[in-house]
Amino acid sequence: MAASTLYVLYNADASVMGKLKYGYRKICKSSEKNPACAACDITHGGLSLNETPAWVDAKKAIEAESECKVVQWHRDELSSDMKGFVASANLRYPAVVADKAEGGFVEVMSSSELAACKGDAQKMVEGLREKGYMQQKQASL
Repeated sequence: MAASTLYVLYNADASVMGKLKYGYRKICKSSEKNPACAACDITHGGLSLNETPAWVDAKKAIEAESECKVVQWHRDELSSDMKGFVASANLRYPAVVADKAEGGFVEVMSSSELAACKGDAQKMVEGLREKGYMQQKQASL
């Protein structure tokens, strides 16, 4: 699948208030309607403001194997085009979205697929490989 950018869309806002609300939701009030962010668990280990070493390595692998740039956006950081896609596709946060070669976007990993990774960045990488967004390179002899 040809794409130049993979977008990780968080189920959280980037503002200070957004981070506080997310922390509260993660600790106390996560629900089926408003779940904690599985993408945050994968990239930041949940409540940390720093990316985990596992995610840093996974992101490098994604960018190397897919030749795509990885962009991480909170809900309040989306471009107008991405907001339009999320609304028209009735996307549920979090999600991974790719730009299509012919224009527009396509969902690559859904909220439930990200949740199934259980915070494991390597499982996300494996999911992207299974979907054809990454090609594991063979070691040369």
